[in-house]
Amino acid sequence: MPERCPPERLRGLYAVTPDEAGTAHLLALAGRVLQGRPALLQYRNKPAGPALRREQAQALLALCRAAGVPLLINDDLPLALAIGADGVHLGRDDGDPAAARAALGAGRILGVTCYGEFDRARRGAQAGADYVAFGAMFASPSKPQAPRAPFELLTRARRELQLPVAAIGGITLDAAAPVIAAGADLLAVISDVFAAADPAARAAAYRPLFGLPA
Repeated sequence: MPERCPPERLRGLYAVTPDEAGTAHLLALAGRVLQGRPALLQYRNKPAGPALRREQAQALLALCRAAGVPLLINDDLPLALAIGADGVHLGRDDGDPAAARAALGAGRILGVTCYGEFDRARRGAQAGADYVAFGAMFASPSKPQAPRAPFELLTRARRELQLPVAAIGGITLDAAAPVIAAGADLLAVISDVFAAADPAARAAAYRPLFGLPA
């Protein structure tokens, strides 16, 4: 099995981009979020077509390189490979994690969404995932119909799988502390950061919750 990403790199805010058709606006927002030093940035734009996704992902990669923050691509392994992104995040219908691990090779990051399914997390870990993600933890504007995942899953995954655990869905700064206490190493956040009046300050405000310098 390829060597996994060092766990210390996978702790903190996991900023996830909103669906944004305007590349210039997306880059402006992402640039401000990156000033707050998240652990990771994920490019996610479900409505976008292939050309726009490639344009935006390539531009975000340059921003992330300058900021020293890894860029992951949501649900699109070919795009991640094509632009040389730092990894990919796969949902249930986005390909086999073991095949993605083999394609990414060592050193790049593979994340797997597990919803509320511990067995899926176990299989992801066995396939070489660097982190497993559970959610929705709360009601989520991006996925309002998503079933809730119990906090106990975070605790169990940390204990039994011994790899970083991400929490997804409706997470805000005010609600973050109990999610971290339950076992989350990463908090995947869209609206609370990108829609904030000051995205840089909001992103930075998550750092002390993980014991990281502001």
